[in-house]
Amino acid sequence: MRLMTKPLLAAALALLASGAAWADVSVTFVKPEEFTDMPRSPIERERLEKDFAQYFASLNKQLPAGQNLKIEVLDIDLAGQLWPRRSGGEDIRIMRGGADWPQMDLRYTLEENGQVLRSGEEHLSNMNYQQRLGRHSDSDPLRYEKQMIDEWFGKTIVPKVAAR
Repeated sequence: MRLMTKPLLAAALALLASGAAWADVSVTFVKPEEFTDMPRSPIERERLEKDFAQYFASLNKQLPAGQNLKIEVLDIDLAGQLWPRRSGGEDIRIMRGGADWPQMDLRYTLEENGQVLRSGEEHLSNMNYQQRLGRHSDSDPLRYEKQMIDEWFGKTIVPKVAAR
């Protein structure tokens, strides 16, 4: 095991020394207190923002090195409806598969070496959110929203990156 450590460390240092740029995805939430669908609890709102920020950041693996994707989330409407609990605690989200599909408005800018490759505003939605198989776990409370983000990213960002 020790024999593998030195070559891997040397390769990592060589990559850093060469000035290779990493792909990056950053996200900001614009007026989240005005979003269509956010939990009432400040702790739950913070957790939701953190979960979305981490998921957007994980998309950097699909971008070529040196590209940066900046996302501004303008509105979120989560799948289902939020029902407050009478006895306190976390609210309950009920998903009926009707007119309660997830939606998100965002603004994005894809850059490389300071040059804007593409930018725009998008309205994401997934009307058939309960009828599709996704790669996200059933235990993930944001699985339908992540599936919607994956579809947008695959159609809008990744194919155009590959076409370059």
